[in-house]
Amino acid sequence: MEQSVMEKLTILADSAKYDVACTSSGSGRGGRAGHLGSCYAPGCCHSFTADGRCISLLKVLMSNCCAFDCAYCVNRRSNDLPRATFTPRELANLTIEFYRRNYIEGLFLSSAVVGTPDYTTERMLEVLRLLRHRYHFNGYIHAKAIPGASPELIAQLGCLADRLSVNIELPSEGSLKRLAPDKGRSSILRPMGQIAAAAAASRQEVALYRHAPAFAPAGQSTQMIVGATPESDYQILRLTQGLYRKYNLKRVFFSAYIPVAEDSRLPALETKPPLLREHRLYQADWLLRFYHFRAEEILDEGSPNFSPYLDPKCGWALRHLEQFPVDVNRAPYKMLLRVPGIGVKSAQRIRTARRQSALGLDELKRMGVVLKRAQYFIVCRGFTGARGGCGSQRRRQIAQALVDPQVFNGGCEQLSLFSAPAVQQLAAGGMQPRLAGRLVQEEAVRCLAKAL
Repeated sequence: MEQSVMEKLTILADSAKYDVACTSSGSGRGGRAGHLGSCYAPGCCHSFTADGRCISLLKVLMSNCCAFDCAYCVNRRSNDLPRATFTPRELANLTIEFYRRNYIEGLFLSSAVVGTPDYTTERMLEVLRLLRHRYHFNGYIHAKAIPGASPELIAQLGCLADRLSVNIELPSEGSLKRLAPDKGRSSILRPMGQIAAAAAASRQEVALYRHAPAFAPAGQSTQMIVGATPESDYQILRLTQGLYRKYNLKRVFFSAYIPVAEDSRLPALETKPPLLREHRLYQADWLLRFYHFRAEEILDEGSPNFSPYLDPKCGWALRHLEQFPVDVNRAPYKMLLRVPGIGVKSAQRIRTARRQSALGLDELKRMGVVLKRAQYFIVCRGFTGARGGCGSQRRRQIAQALVDPQVFNGGCEQLSLFSAPAVQQLAAGGMQPRLAGRLVQEEAVRCLAKAL
C-alpha cells in the first residue's frame, strides 16, 4: 500500500533522531480553536546561526532503506523495521509548506545509503536544487555528505548547503572495520578533507570578490558514537583534537550509544547509554575549543578516562596544584582560563577590568566568577587564599567544592540522566535514589580529599 507523506515523515523523522548534530524539540501540540500555530513533534530540531539566533529545522532522512549493514545503526540493512523513502519533490514541497506555516526556518537533511553513495547524493542534490532554484528558498540547510560519494557530487552539495557534515561514526579504524564493514576510514576522511579545502578556498575568493559563490559557509561538523567500542576517553579526545586541527571542523558531536540490537560485538541490550561519559567529553571538547587546552593535558596514557565525579577542568587543576594559587590581577589570560570557577566571559571581564584597578572578591563575584571553587586557586586584592580549616579538614572542603553535584542528583522517583554509575547501581539494587546519591557523594569526597 502506498504511504502518505505524513506516514513517511513519521517514519523518517523518527529514524533521524539518533543523529545528534542538533537537538530534537520533543514537543507535540495540535492546533486548537482560539490559539495560533501548532507544534508537531517528529522532525523538529534546533540549531544556531552564525549571529547566535536559535532556529527550528526540519530534521529528517530522505530514506531509511539502507544498503549498508552497520551493526550499531537502527537503519541497517538486516534490521526489521518500517521503511520509507521520500521522492525529492515530496521532501522539497514538505519543507516549503512547513516553512510557510512558520513551523521551521531550515532543513537538516540526511539519508541512509540507497543503492550506492552516488545515487543517494544525487537524490539529495535534487531536493536542494528544487529548494534553491525552483522555490528560491534562502533559508538554512544542513546536509549530510554520504561517505564514498564522488568528489564532483560533494562539490555540488557544498554549493547548495550552508553546512556539510560527514559522520566519522567510530573512534578507530579497527572498530569501523568490525562494526561497519561497508565503510572505510578513507571514504570518510577524503570528503572531510575535500570540504575543508573547498571551504578555505571559498573564503579567500569571497574576501576578494564579494559576490563569489560560497561553499558550505557555515563549515562542517561530524559525529562520533561513544560506548559501542572499547576506545578510551583519551583516544577519543586525541582524535577530536586531530579533526579540529586537520579539517577545521566547527564542531565534533558525541552520541552515547543506545543499544538497538542484540549483537555479540556490541554492549548488551540492557546496557544504559553512557550519558555521563558523553557529558564529560563535551566538557573536554569545550576546553579544547575555548580554553586553550590540549588533549594530552586533560588526559594521558596513565589516566585515560574521565572521573565521573570531577569535570575535566577541575581534574586538571588538582593534578597541577603546583601552578596555584594565581594572582588574578597579574596572571596571563590563558592561566585565568585554567582556574576552576573562571569561565571565558569572566576571564575576559577580569582582563579588561584589571587595567583600571586591582580586583577583589566583590568585583570577581560581580563578574561571574564561581568563588566556591575559585577561592582555593586564586589570590587578589585583600584576599590571600581560602583558609577554612587545615590538614584533612581543608582537603575535605576543597573536595566538597570541586565534586560535580549533578552526578549525585536523585529525587524520590528517578535519577538524573547524568547520575554516576555507582549511584545507578545502588538505586537498581533497591536503595532510594536520594540516599544512593548522598552515600556515593560522601565516599567520593572522602576519596578525593585523601588523594589531595
